[in-house]
Amino acid sequence: MASLPRIQSIDDRKSCKQRFSSLFCDLSPSALAAYNLIGSVRNVPPRRILFRGGDPGNRVLVIGSGRVKLFYMSRAGKVLNLKLAVPGDVLGLSAVLSGAEYEVSAETIETSALKSIARDQFLGFLNSNAEGGVLVAQRIAEDYRLALQDACRLALSGSVVSRIAGILLDWGRAASNGKTEMRFNMAVSHTELASFAGTSRETVSRTLGKLRKNRTISIHGANICILLPDTLAKLAS
Repeated sequence: MASLPRIQSIDDRKSCKQRFSSLFCDLSPSALAAYNLIGSVRNVPPRRILFRGGDPGNRVLVIGSGRVKLFYMSRAGKVLNLKLAVPGDVLGLSAVLSGAEYEVSAETIETSALKSIARDQFLGFLNSNAEGGVLVAQRIAEDYRLALQDACRLALSGSVVSRIAGILLDWGRAASNGKTEMRFNMAVSHTELASFAGTSRETVSRTLGKLRKNRTISIHGANICILLPDTLAKLAS
C-alpha cells in the first residue's frame, strides 16, 4: 500500500480537495502535514466489503475516489440500503470515536481509493490537533442532518417518484462537484436503487423510463445525465 503524498503548503489545498478528504484539506499547513503522516492508501476493487455492522470500530476510511454503499443487514438477512458515500466522506467516525462496533456495513460499488487510519493513530491526531477535532465534530453534525433528511424523505414523502428524484438529484450534485453539468455513473442496480427509495425494482425501472421519456434525464448504459435539474428538484420537493 502506497503512502498518501504529503501536502506541504496552502497552495496544495486545491489539489487536496480533488484527491482526498475535503474534510481535512482546510487544516493549517502544519496540521495537514501531520494528517498526511498517518494511515495508508489502497485501491479497492468493486463489490468488496470494507467492514460489517458489528465488527469492532478499529479504523476510519477516507474516500479519495469512487463510491461506497452503506447498508444495514438484519439478523434475518434483510438489507436496507442507507447511503452512497462519495469522495471526501469519512467512514466509521462514530464507531471509532466511541470505541464501539460499526453500526452499518460498507461495500465498494466501483474501484475506490481509500485512506485507512487505525483508531489509535486517528485519535492521536485529534488529540494533538484541536482544529481537526472541530472539523470532525462538524462532519458528524452534518452526517446527522443528512441522515435525518433521508429518513424524512423515505418516511414522509407520499410519492415514489419524489423519493427517486431526490436520490438522483443528490447523486448528480455529488458527482458534479460544483459544475453545471450533473452526470454520474449509476453503478448500483435497479434493485439496489429500489432499496434506497423504499419501493420495487419494477417501479424504479418504470420511473426512470418516464424521466427519460420527458427528457428530464438521459440514460446511456450506466451513465445518467440530469438534463433538467430544476424539474427534478420540483419532483423531489
